Amino acid sequence: MAIDDPVQPAQEAQADTEAGPAPAAGERGTTWSALRPLVLRVHFYAGLLIAPLLLIAATSGLLYALSFQAEKFLYSHELETAVGERPLPLGDQLAAARAAHPKGTVTAVWPSAEDGATTRVLMTTPEVEEGKSLAVFVDPYTAEVRGELTSYGSSGALPLRTWLDGLHRDLHLGDLGRHYGELAASWLWVVALGGLFLWLGRRRAAKRDLVVPERGAEGRRRTLSRHGTLGTVAVLGLVLLSATGLTWSRYAGENIGAVQDQLGGATPVVSAALAGGGGDGGGEHEGHGGHGGAGSPEGTAGTDIGIDNALAAARQAGIGGKLSVILPSEGSGYVVKETDTQFPVHLDSVAVDPADGLVIDELRFADYPLLAQLTRFGIDAHTGVLLGLVNQLALAALASSLILLIVWGYRMWWLRRPTKERRLSGGRPVPRGAWRKAPVTALLPLAALTALVGWFVPLLGISLLAFLAVDLLLGAVARFRARTARTGT
Repeated sequence: MAIDDPVQPAQEAQADTEAGPAPAAGERGTTWSALRPLVLRVHFYAGLLIAPLLLIAATSGLLYALSFQAEKFLYSHELETAVGERPLPLGDQLAAARAAHPKGTVTAVWPSAEDGATTRVLMTTPEVEEGKSLAVFVDPYTAEVRGELTSYGSSGALPLRTWLDGLHRDLHLGDLGRHYGELAASWLWVVALGGLFLWLGRRRAAKRDLVVPERGAEGRRRTLSRHGTLGTVAVLGLVLLSATGLTWSRYAGENIGAVQDQLGGATPVVSAALAGGGGDGGGEHEGHGGHGGAGSPEGTAGTDIGIDNALAAARQAGIGGKLSVILPSEGSGYVVKETDTQFPVHLDSVAVDPADGLVIDELRFADYPLLAQLTRFGIDAHTGVLLGLVNQLALAALASSLILLIVWGYRMWWLRRPTKERRLSGGRPVPRGAWRKAPVTALLPLAALTALVGWFVPLLGISLLAFLAVDLLLGAVARFRARTARTGT
């Protein structure tokens, strides 16, 4: 996010030289040449004022991307075990977890998906805060409980990743902190695309200079070259991070969800409701209600085939690989879901009647609406699970790139800051009034688009109005000082 601000009249010629050759005479009347100062001005304000929030988001996002591999090392005792001769029935493993935590309510079971991996039994207990689960890790070969950890979300994030996720999402400040994340995501795509247009609009000797830093450049020009080329390479990933990040936001996320529903792109959910029962579907809720023996719910009428038979029925229906088994509650059956989010994803699910083991509903990922599939891909890519380690390394690279872009942006601002003023100053952006030179045919659509985007992404619109108010106030102060200097009063 180049903070490209001529700050002193005597420095403007030097600044233009560092920024690249001026447009040719025939290009001065183009729409872009008229809009460029406006884009540059917005880029300056956003880079100067929003960049600290982006820096926090990028740093916490980098740590989050690295946490997947860190968890495997940090929690290896809970996640791994020696390979035995044959796994015990899942019901026996579930009984061992219940015996270790008799006051807990089992909500779901994640059977061991590979040799040497433990089974994870998710519980709600009085000691675990709402929205999280106690994950009990059971050796599938001996039914030994190897440990317990707090788990969060359908991805099963453990304490390290959960803490870093909270830091990235809301700085552990709750609803107030969510505004930081939404503000950063709202501006990231604006700053990234604005910087791209500014970089593409420069004249250069060779096209390779777009993506290769200029050789032999020094000082601010070298920093600008590195900033521009890295931004060009990373811009697509940054825009996608911004778009997918907004889906979790409070205000813009509600608008995105409403549009998705209107377009028929809501994510479908398998129905686990039994005939004559009041149960709901088996969505993202990891089960409800109390449970008695190894897979049988307390207080439900009729017999229960048990978790092993329910799992066998699901496998016969084509459900396999990494699984989550949600136990039945009053009026609902078992829900067995595939949880392999690595591309190509395996996210099919079925509901099984606990009385007779018949499949009462099934949902294939291939039957999801296209928009729901794309939303799932985007969210999983943002959270680093779509392509596994490759995805996590890509996120780390994007976060590192954003950190470098911000640091280089501030360095350019520092190198061109006012040096003769003793008072604290942020420097002056592109002179005001440049937008008046743009043709009305460009300004009117741009204003309408800005208003629409500002309404759809509220924190972007509010902050943009705040920038405009501050800019107008500073302009009024500057004019007052100029008049005072002329009159000598």
